[in-house]
This record gives sequence, structure tokens and C-alpha cells, in this order.
Amino acid sequence: MSQTSLLPVKRALLSVSDKTGLIELGRALVAQGAEILSTGGSAKALRDAGLPVVEVSDHTGFPEILDGRVKTLVPQIHGGILGRRDLPAHVAQMAEYKIAPIDLVAVNLYPFEATVASGASGDDCIENIDIGGPALIRAAAKNHGHVAVLTSPDQYAAIIAALQAGGTTLEARRALAGAAYARTSAYDSAIATWFARERNETFPERFTLSGMRQEVLRYGENPHQQAAFYTDGTNRPGVATARQVQGKSLSYNNLNDTDAAFEAVAEFREPAVVIVKHANPCGVATADSFSAAWDSALRCDPVSAFGGIVALNGTLDEETAKKIATIFTEVIVAPDATEAAQAVLASKKNLRLLLTGALPTPTEGGVIVRSVAGGFLAQTRDNGRIEESALKVVTKRAPTAEEMRDLIFAFRVAKHVKSNAIVYAKDGATVGVGAGQMSRVDSARIAVSKSLEAAKALGQSEPLTRGSVAASDAFFPFADGLETIVAAGATAVIQPGGSIRDDEVIAAADKAGIAMVLTGMRHFRH
Repeated sequence: MSQTSLLPVKRALLSVSDKTGLIELGRALVAQGAEILSTGGSAKALRDAGLPVVEVSDHTGFPEILDGRVKTLVPQIHGGILGRRDLPAHVAQMAEYKIAPIDLVAVNLYPFEATVASGASGDDCIENIDIGGPALIRAAAKNHGHVAVLTSPDQYAAIIAALQAGGTTLEARRALAGAAYARTSAYDSAIATWFARERNETFPERFTLSGMRQEVLRYGENPHQQAAFYTDGTNRPGVATARQVQGKSLSYNNLNDTDAAFEAVAEFREPAVVIVKHANPCGVATADSFSAAWDSALRCDPVSAFGGIVALNGTLDEETAKKIATIFTEVIVAPDATEAAQAVLASKKNLRLLLTGALPTPTEGGVIVRSVAGGFLAQTRDNGRIEESALKVVTKRAPTAEEMRDLIFAFRVAKHVKSNAIVYAKDGATVGVGAGQMSRVDSARIAVSKSLEAAKALGQSEPLTRGSVAASDAFFPFADGLETIVAAGATAVIQPGGSIRDDEVIAAADKAGIAMVLTGMRHFRH
């Protein structure tokens, strides 16, 4: 059989939980003279629409039993799907046992994923594990040389057009078969993941992944790389669930950076703005209003903010929108935006505005995955969060109340900066960020250098780090990193501790007269 030769549909089995498009498909089949076999609610819907339907139990001579758990798992159905029309032995056996060929199978599965997402009981989740559906789909996909298999209403329009043209091609049936196996694989993955979660097993022996392609992207990190965006169905507020109000399609880098920005801004309860460039925060601030937070965040590094991603942890207002619109911005992401703010941004045709409806929870669990050659690494989300009560003051001088607030703020920002990370902060805003250096000393120096550039833009001669506090995402292996921070004018430092030279570092802090607190928690981010 050639790739383009048409195979007419003389008999079809329709058994779907999602009735979208079912009647249109049924009418197209009847118009081509096909017999429709169906079950339960699908049969009723077709019959109510005036279409002739043969109940599966009438076709097989065997009733549905066990509360509908067994209705299609019989030879008359699976033999009709799996029998090869090009093998005389199969044709003879089908005739002997009065098994009629089935040329098209349309099945979408019990809504297991939706049932789990609704918070249903364990018993309800178990009852929504489809058994007959996956068996029908896999059988039809295996015998795609003779059978077309449909697993989503999205596929109906193309198959209706094929029916009207005389039948399905082998090429089309092969593509449908591939999609069918992908669907049953994702379904089984969801079930396996649920079972693992029910027994509190974070890393089962077989770790399954599945995703739904949301978009094929123009390219990946670079133009010579291919890329696509997939959603995993967990519905964590962010880029995967956001509504894009305006702007051109998001790129691979846009998506990655927007996710980084939104996760960072969710760390704060008061109005906060985060500006991200190349997945690193270049300005973060909290204030009484988003407008004031934007001013402070931008002040930290106005050069890097150009072409950046802006995230807010609340509703974008008109005043803030006007300020953001004065510089080139790739993406703004927020839970919501006023109509006036949206109107301000409407003239910026290339700016993407994403509204998520909610914030992610910083302390929420979950597993994140990263590929390596020959496999992948899986780890739980960094949901660590320090509070003042857990901090240990290790210097002769304790931080003031103002310093303590800034220390906690800076450490929460450092969690979202690539290691080695040094973050200077003052009055609830970053004033210097050093990211991703091989040496912690270099990160401290780079942050000061950027701070000096920002100060000059404001007409000041001293770096903004004077009178600030500093956070380090991991311990200081030597005192030189701390000494660089002291030279920058910081008055207090927060760091995890745990170095064999902690005493040396603490002594250097005492000599400089600054305060130091230990968190006992590090935030490496690679």
C-alpha cells in the first residue's frame, strides 16, 4: 500500500469522554456510509443527534459488566481492530469467528489528570484510570496500516476532510499512531506520578516525564538551535499558565528569563519589582507602591535593565506602566494589570504583557529536571526560606533592625542569582549584584563596579554600596571575599556559614566592626 493510497472507513468505533466534535465526526462518517459502533454516553449523544448507532454490546453479543469496567475488552472488538486485512490467515479467522473489521477508532480517555487536579479522593482517582481506552488506542495504533486512531477532538477536522476525499492515507494514519502512543504514554506517566506522590516517593525507580507542546519556537538560545515550549499540567502560576495580552511570540530566552523573574518576585509580600537580564536579577526592590519599587529597582543597574524582563507581584497600575514604557522592555509579567495600564502599553507593539492571575508559592514543593549527557538530573525545588528567628548572629555587633530587614531581603534575592552570588542591598532595594563568577571575590567586585556606574548616572561619586548590607549565596572560603565587601562600604553581611575558615571570616568582620549573621542554608543556583 502506498503512502498516499486512500483507505475508506466502513466501520468506526467512537467511545469518548470528551464529546467535543463528536456529532460532527459522526455525521461525516454516516455521510460516507460508515457504520458507527459506540458505548454509553457517546452512543446516547449520537443517537440524540439523530445518527444511527450500534451499541457495542449489541455488536459483540456480550453486555457491559462490572459497572462498565468491561465493555470493549472482547475479541469481537480487538480482533476487528488488530486483524490485518493483507494477511489471508487473519481474514479467514475473522470470518470464522464473525469478527467485523473496524477501520477507525476515536477514543479519548477518562479524565484522570483533571480528576487529580480537582483534589478528588483516591478512590475517585482510581475509578478514572481508563483501561479499555488505552487498550483500544494502542491496538489501533499498532495496526495503523489498516486503522486510523483519533485521541483528541483537535484531530477530527482533518479526518473529516479525509473522509470527504475518500479515505485516510497511510502517512496520515502513521502520524495519528505516533500521537496515540504519545497520549497513552503521557496518561500512564500521570498515573505513575500520582501513585508515587501518594506513597510520598519523590524519586521513584522509574521517573516519567510528559508534556503537552504549547508552541514550536522560532529557535532556541541561538538561531541554529531548534526549540519548543511544553506545559506539564501542574498549573504552577507563571509563563506556562499566563495569558498573553499583547506583543509578539515569546522566544526561548524570553520564556526562561520571564520564569526567573516571576519566581524571584514571588518571594516578597509587599509590592515588589524584579528586573531580570539573562536569567539574573539586575534590579530588585520592595516599596509601598509599584511605582516606587520600579524606581529603586531600575536605579541599581539602569544599563542592564535595557531589553530586560520586568516582574511584579501584584496588579500593574497606570503610573508604573508609564515608567516601564520609557525604556525598551521585552516582557512584563504580573498577576494582573489595570485597563489603564494595558492601554499605556498597547502602543508598544513588541512588548509582551503576560498576566498570570496568581503568584507561585515560594515554599511549594515539586521536582525540577535538567538534562545531562545520557540522562537527566532531578531535584526538589529550592523552596528554602529563611526567617529572622532562624538566623544566628556570630559577630560582636548585632545588626540593627533596619540592617536585619535588608539582610533578609538581600538573601532572598541571592537565591535567584547565579552562583557565585553577591548581592548588596539598602532600604529594601538592590544596589549591586554580582552573578555567576568563578570566584566569590570577583562577584563582590563586579557588584561594586556596577554600583559605581549606577551612582555616576545619578551624579554621585561614591558607589551605591556605601552603607548597604551584603548577602552571599554560600559561605566565604576565605576572608578576602568579606574584606572586599567591607571595602565596598557594607555594614552587615548574611551568609550560610559552614566553611572551615568561618572563625577567620568572623574575626575579619569583627575587626571591621560590621555585623554578620549565618543562615545555615545555602542557595547555589547553576
